Amino acid sequence: MRKKIKIVVIGGGTGSFVALSGLKKYEVDLAAIITMMDSGGSSGRLRDELGVLPPGDVRQCLVALAKSSKLLRDMFNYRFEEGGLKGHTFGNIFLSTLTKTTGSMKKAIEEVGKILRIRGRVIPVTYTKSDLCIELEDRTIIEGETHIDEVESREKRAKIKRAFLKPKAKANPDAKKAIKEADAIIIGPGDLYTSIIPNLLVTGIKTAIKNSKGKKIYVLNLMTKYGQTTKHTAKDHIEDLEQYTGKGQLDVILVNKKIPKQETLAWYKDFDEHPVEDDLNEKSKLQVVRKNLINDVILVADSSDSLKRSIIRHDSEKLANAIMEILG
Repeated sequence: MRKKIKIVVIGGGTGSFVALSGLKKYEVDLAAIITMMDSGGSSGRLRDELGVLPPGDVRQCLVALAKSSKLLRDMFNYRFEEGGLKGHTFGNIFLSTLTKTTGSMKKAIEEVGKILRIRGRVIPVTYTKSDLCIELEDRTIIEGETHIDEVESREKRAKIKRAFLKPKAKANPDAKKAIKEADAIIIGPGDLYTSIIPNLLVTGIKTAIKNSKGKKIYVLNLMTKYGQTTKHTAKDHIEDLEQYTGKGQLDVILVNKKIPKQETLAWYKDFDEHPVEDDLNEKSKLQVVRKNLINDVILVADSSDSLKRSIIRHDSEKLANAIMEILG
């Protein structure tokens, strides 16, 4: 029997959800390494009020890998629209309850994994309670993922100089082991500074990636993110990412080549966000793969969700197909 390819997806939130949803349809050994620095929305409230690690990104990835009925998947993603639970998802509350009951986020994930019959593993990058922070070029320090992520449109903010964790976080041994054994490491898709880089700031993760023999594939963002990657080109994204992976660690850049619909771009234009310019040339030392990777369906925001979400995303099937083609 042919040995399954071991694929690790590093990120968080909807980006990892999309990647995992597509990849689980292949006969591969899947592991998702997930950021634990979310401080906004339902996750942030549960973190502050109950003292648990933020469950939102973990919940999304568990649902993405689920083989259970659609009803169960929908239930875990159900967001309450009224009352004291408004804005919370059932899955976030359930994971938090299990964490409090068992005393362990790891055990809670294992139990939900059984309920949803997941095909793969969901691994928190750390169990340390830590906050994402950034320092801007004007020396301003911003603490908390939600404050970094949610920038008022047109609010002037200096360019990000560096990102760091407060306090420093120690890598989950399971995350390091998964990276070490991986045949492929998929970085992204997801917001560069709030979904991807927080994982790389955890002590031990950068070294694990450097020492891994797996092929490292970076899924380039579809759009710039105001306040994080304002006016960033493809090269700018890679340069920022390499501050935290180390130079020369990436092998392949996966780039969307299809322009989104004009009505979609108009929504982003209001936030001064634009398609990431592909300025990678053929002389690049990196392998650049260009594919149509977007889902043309415009997503409608949930009225009970307080966070600004992207309305276009990578298409899970197209993304997974492209990744598997690269891996041969």
